[in-house]
Amino acid sequence: MARLTKRTVDAAKAAGKEYFVWDGEIPGFGLRVLASGRKSYVVQYKIGGRGGETRRKSLGLHGVLTAEEARAEAKKWLADRAKGNDPIAELAASRKSETVEQLCRSYLAAAKQGLILGKRNRPKKASTLATDRGRVERHILPLLGKKRVRDITNADVNRFMRGVMAGKTVADVKTGFRGRAIVEGGAGTAARTVGLLGGIFSYAVSEGLRPDNPVRGVKRPADNKRDRRLSSENYRALGDALAEAEAEGENPAAVAAVRLLALTGARLGEIANLRSAEIDRHGRALRLADTKEGASVRPLGAAALGLLDGLPAGSIAVRRESLYLARGAGRPPVWRAREGHSTDHGAARRTRRDHVAYSKTFLRVRRGRARIHRGNRSGSARPAIG
Repeated sequence: MARLTKRTVDAAKAAGKEYFVWDGEIPGFGLRVLASGRKSYVVQYKIGGRGGETRRKSLGLHGVLTAEEARAEAKKWLADRAKGNDPIAELAASRKSETVEQLCRSYLAAAKQGLILGKRNRPKKASTLATDRGRVERHILPLLGKKRVRDITNADVNRFMRGVMAGKTVADVKTGFRGRAIVEGGAGTAARTVGLLGGIFSYAVSEGLRPDNPVRGVKRPADNKRDRRLSSENYRALGDALAEAEAEGENPAAVAAVRLLALTGARLGEIANLRSAEIDRHGRALRLADTKEGASVRPLGAAALGLLDGLPAGSIAVRRESLYLARGAGRPPVWRAREGHSTDHGAARRTRRDHVAYSKTFLRVRRGRARIHRGNRSGSARPAIG
């Protein structure tokens, strides 16, 4: 057996069934390859010698962890075992009295490692994890955090849902130097948070913390998504309002971004994270590599192409292969934190800053000739007038 390295891990291909590739240097450290081709690092040992019970623990997905990072983690578990302990069993025993708060922390940590799969059986995105974390901190922990995982019942979940609907978790929270989180309740928030809670308890079942999922069977309120479209008159009013805002000194980059949203029907994040390589002028389309539905194509009309081609020199700045609509030549992109303010790190937080930039533009334009707000089309964000 060879030493597990990036090369040997990459060479391990799907074989139609699960198999393991063991490291040639550290007994008990290996790679698990599922029939789908998904790969994760594992550590295992036996209790009672030959013929004894095997303990095995997943360390994390390949890609989230490197082979060397997984090797270092495996050494810690095996070193504890060498001292005569049974660390995997001890972890399982300690988790039997785990609280909902501890479960949520464990779930979020596993999701960050790519061990929790979301849509299309892919690890959750950073933006989704940020949303999950917010729902855990603002809704789940205040109402259920101190309860033991094994004691939660279907009735507890129903009471939790009604509490969120009734506004028991509503709050206005300071999140930083100038940050602020407005925590809202209502049917939509309750429905989405109970959905997350169901995923968290599915994880608890998979970890052997309880035999069933108490969220199963709970009837959630309908999550009514807005479904508004702009009429010809709405588009005309939007165009007039944006022209007025631009004439009054509104940030031209943000105005251009709003126009591009209106002309493409794309989501806020899709425009905020648009890369120059995703603009296919010959094919007259945006070929988005990563959206909520995976890779996607957004047709571009002549007006949208004209908008992109007509931006003045210096208004597009490329940073790390991402296309940003900037304030002007030599100045920072619109959606970066201003100098002197705390800077968020990570894709999810950058996207939230982008959304704030758009939202501020919408709010200022609403004070003009048109009232503009964000509509919703199957989860996408579109400008709407009403």
